[in-house]
Amino acid sequence: MFDLDRFIADCEAAVAETGDHTAVREVLARAVADPGAVLARLGEPRRAGIGVLHRSRHVTILNFTWGPSMSFMPHDHHMWAVIGLYTGREDNIFWRRVPDAPNRLEAAGARSVGPGETCPLGADIIHSVLNPLPRLTAAIHVYGGDFLKQARSEWDPESLTERDYDPDKARRMFEASNRFLAA
Repeated sequence: MFDLDRFIADCEAAVAETGDHTAVREVLARAVADPGAVLARLGEPRRAGIGVLHRSRHVTILNFTWGPSMSFMPHDHHMWAVIGLYTGREDNIFWRRVPDAPNRLEAAGARSVGPGETCPLGADIIHSVLNPLPRLTAAIHVYGGDFLKQARSEWDPESLTERDYDPDKARRMFEASNRFLAA
């Protein structure tokens, strides 16, 4: 059975031990190795959104639920992160800044993550997320700091130009996905 309190304590201890994502990735990999246990503890996803499981100065743990066919614009974190899926699929496109136009991006790679898999992201990674499935996808995201206070950037999905991250816009995107889900 997935013990959320033990998982949080193990993530905090892993960060205290290494200061980076390496030990946290091992903790998260153990947790999502049994996706059914995580699903049983956190519950079957019903709506797209972001749930805060834990927040401290050193570690933020979020439960992301992506709506059916939801696409989330390129963004950065300014801290390392580790993603662990427990249902559905998350397709990540990785981006890099265009050398001659530092406020623009170009694709630099991709990775699909499925149930039971983890994906580490370095502090300088820019990525966009797509749930390619016609159903909800859910993942635990662990961040190396207080993610909810971190200033960061997002990029317009059409022009790929940089702007300040807008949390209200992100909430509206999740709510639009929920309206689609309800229809």
